[in-house]
Amino acid sequence: MPSYIEMPKLSDTMTEGTLVKWRKHPGDKIEIGDILADIETDKAVMEMEAFDEGILVEVVVQEGGKAQIGQRLAVLGKPGDKVTPNTASTPGTAAPAGSSTESPLTAAEKAKKDTPPAKASSVAAAQAAPQPAPQATVPGARVKASPLAKKIADSKGVDIASVRGSGPGGRIIARDVETATPSNAAASGTAAGKPVIPSMVPATAQGDKRIPLTGMRKVIAERLLTSKTQIPHFYLNIEVDAGEMMKLRAQLNALGEKAGQPKLTVNDFVLKAAVMAAVKVPRVNASFAGDAIVEYGNINMAVAVAIEEGLVTPVIREAQRKSIREISDTMRDLAGRARNKKLKPEEYQGGTITLSNLGNSGIESFSAIINPPQAMILSIGAVVKKPVVNDQNEIVVGQRMAVGLSGDHRVVDGAVGAQYLAELRQLIENPLALIL
Repeated sequence: MPSYIEMPKLSDTMTEGTLVKWRKHPGDKIEIGDILADIETDKAVMEMEAFDEGILVEVVVQEGGKAQIGQRLAVLGKPGDKVTPNTASTPGTAAPAGSSTESPLTAAEKAKKDTPPAKASSVAAAQAAPQPAPQATVPGARVKASPLAKKIADSKGVDIASVRGSGPGGRIIARDVETATPSNAAASGTAAGKPVIPSMVPATAQGDKRIPLTGMRKVIAERLLTSKTQIPHFYLNIEVDAGEMMKLRAQLNALGEKAGQPKLTVNDFVLKAAVMAAVKVPRVNASFAGDAIVEYGNINMAVAVAIEEGLVTPVIREAQRKSIREISDTMRDLAGRARNKKLKPEEYQGGTITLSNLGNSGIESFSAIINPPQAMILSIGAVVKKPVVNDQNEIVVGQRMAVGLSGDHRVVDGAVGAQYLAELRQLIENPLALIL
C-alpha cells in the first residue's frame, strides 16, 4: 500500500505552503530523515523531512505550486503501486477505505444520467441549493468544541465562542481554532460582542495590476487587523539626546576595526538599552491572557526586519544575558538569514517585546502597531542633527533621536510606559552603562 506525503504545518501561523524545490524525484529511494523538498511558509523556506521509507512513486504538487496543510504532495510506495486520486478530504486525513474517488463533476454527471426525467428538476434544484456553511456559535449558548480545540483556544487567548465550527453539527475542532481570524467569526454580524468589519473591494481600471497575496502577506494582514481591532493601543513619544551614544559608538568601532571586529550599529546600542530598561521595568515585558497578565521571566527581543515580501521579526532570546557585542553578532546573523528565508520557526516565534527601527530609511518618527500577543513595541527614528538649547541656554548643534512606544492598555498603563521610556532615555544618554 502506498503512503502519502502531505503538506506539513511548519509554523504556528502557516495555513498553506509553496513547493519551492523537490530534492527527490520519482523513482528515487527514500530513507527516513531524507530531505524531500524545500517548502516556503509564511515566514521562511524550510526543509521537509521524510518520515517513511520507500520509493517516490509520484509527485502531485509540482515546483511553484501551493498546497494547504494536509494536502497531498507526493506518493511513497513501491514501483507498480496503484495510486488513488487526490481527493478533497479533510486536510490531514486520507479518504476512507472503499470511498468513491470520482471527481465532483463525474459524480454529478452520473447522478444526472441515472435520474429519471420526472425527478430531474428536483435533483437540479437540490444541486443548485447552497451548501450549509459552518455553524456559528450563538451568544450565550453552550459552545460545542472538542477538548483539544478548547485547550488550543486557551493557550492562544482565542475566544472560542467567536470561532466557526467546521466539525459535525457545527462542532469546533482544533483546526478551526488554529486558523481562527476575524473572518472566522460568527456570520451573524458579531463575534463575542464585536462587530465584524467587512472587506472593502477596491474598484479597478485598465492598467491596474492585481498582485496575489503571498502567504506572508496574508498572515501580516490578519495579525495586524487583529492587533488594531482587538488591542487597545496607546502611544507615548519622547526625543532623546543621542550625542554621547554616537561618540561612544565611533570610539568602539575605531577600536574594533583594529581588532577585525564588525562595526556596531546605532540599532545595537538601542537594542541593548531597550533590554536593560525592560529589566528595570519588567511590567512591559508581558502579555494579556484573558483572565490574567503573563509577565515573562526572559526578555526575548523581537526585531523587525524588512524583506521583499513583507516583514519578519527574528528573536534575540534571553537578551538580558547578552552583551552589546553579543546582541550585535546575533542580530547580524538573524537578519541575514531572515532576508534569505533561512530562519527556523523557533527563531522568529516567542518574542516578548518588539523593536522597529526605520532610522536607516530616513524616517524621523512613527508609531508602530503592536505585534500580538506582546504588549509593547518600540519605534525608533533616525538620529537627526538640529539646533538645541544646552544647559547654559546656548543654541548649539545637537543630535536627537525620536523614540515611540505603542502599548496594550490592558497590560501597560501610561505611567508604566512613561517609567520605561525614562529608563530608556537615561541609558541612551549615558551609554557607558550599556557596556559596563
